[in-house]
Amino acid sequence: MPTYEYICGDCGYEFERFQSITAGALRKCPDCGKSTLKRLVGTGSGIIFKGSGFYQTDYRSQSYKEGEKSEKKAAETDKSTTKKKTADKSKDSKSTDKTKPDPKGKKKSA
Repeated sequence: MPTYEYICGDCGYEFERFQSITAGALRKCPDCGKSTLKRLVGTGSGIIFKGSGFYQTDYRSQSYKEGEKSEKKAAETDKSTTKKKTADKSKDSKSTDKTKPDPKGKKKSA
């Protein structure tokens, strides 16, 4: 609920009132009793976003979060398997490939 500022047009009395947004503006001055109150337009306060619930990812369902975790695990497993295969291939190719092919396609004579 916001705090509204009022000023009396007759006596100049200024005050703040904590009211609901749907509540109507006050008319009668609490100081002089005349119906010359005006609600002032204030700058208000800044909106502060704290905690969860302000980002799209905060509203994800539990099943979505579990699926995302399983996808990450699968991707990590694939990466580690690929690294092992690549390392094994490089070891095999070094041990079996003793002659290097000529990049220009020329055959070496013995």
